[in-house]
Amino acid sequence: MVVLDHVDKHYGPLHVLKDIDLTVARGEVVAVIGPSGAGKSTLCRTINRLEAIDSGSISVDGHPLPEGGRELARLRADVGMVFQSFNLFTHKTVLENVTFGQIKVRGAGAVAAQEKARLLLDRVGVGVPYDTYPARLSGGQQQRVAIARALAMDPKVMLFDEPTSALDPEMTGEVLDVMRQLARDGMTMIVVTHEMGFARYAADRVVFMADGRIVEEAAPDAFFAAPRSDRARDFLSRVLRH
Repeated sequence: MVVLDHVDKHYGPLHVLKDIDLTVARGEVVAVIGPSGAGKSTLCRTINRLEAIDSGSISVDGHPLPEGGRELARLRADVGMVFQSFNLFTHKTVLENVTFGQIKVRGAGAVAAQEKARLLLDRVGVGVPYDTYPARLSGGQQQRVAIARALAMDPKVMLFDEPTSALDPEMTGEVLDVMRQLARDGMTMIVVTHEMGFARYAADRVVFMADGRIVEEAAPDAFFAAPRSDRARDFLSRVLRH
């Protein structure tokens, strides 16, 4: 579903992605973990071209990433993204947030878009009236609306960039429950996360990054039981101690 081939990315003199090779199969859940500054979020953002790459190639569902225009808009509709900061439309209600993309990008009718939005909002358990504005929601509720908004576009793959880092522990659990259900339902997911529990128990594969490189990747049981690299062992010793 997603293939990155020898991808490099710089921010000026800073080399943030170094020769990245990664293939994600349809229906696979990949957790991307590693220390801050490893390039995890940049990797995630290159897959829907929020960040342009300097060299290499990226394809989604067999198609290379387009440079721009309508083709890029279509790709972004196929690649749902959930950010750590929610990024909801503050001037639109919960229902309007979830119908907007369906109508404007997918060309859905208003009645069909609203029906689908209600089903998705109930599925992710937002638990507030549909005419509520984002400012009146908790962080966990806002993130669940953001997930519903991405799902409303019928994406082929979902990208999650630290979706729980702005949430308190209770809200984190609520959002992770929604993500685990998506994983069980077969959604292709790439999840940049600090939540080792999600990486260990919900992912099909763990990708460990450090210093702009993929240092190792393995099934969760193998990675957490016996990481192969010193860098991964050091990382796990620090994060699992707390």
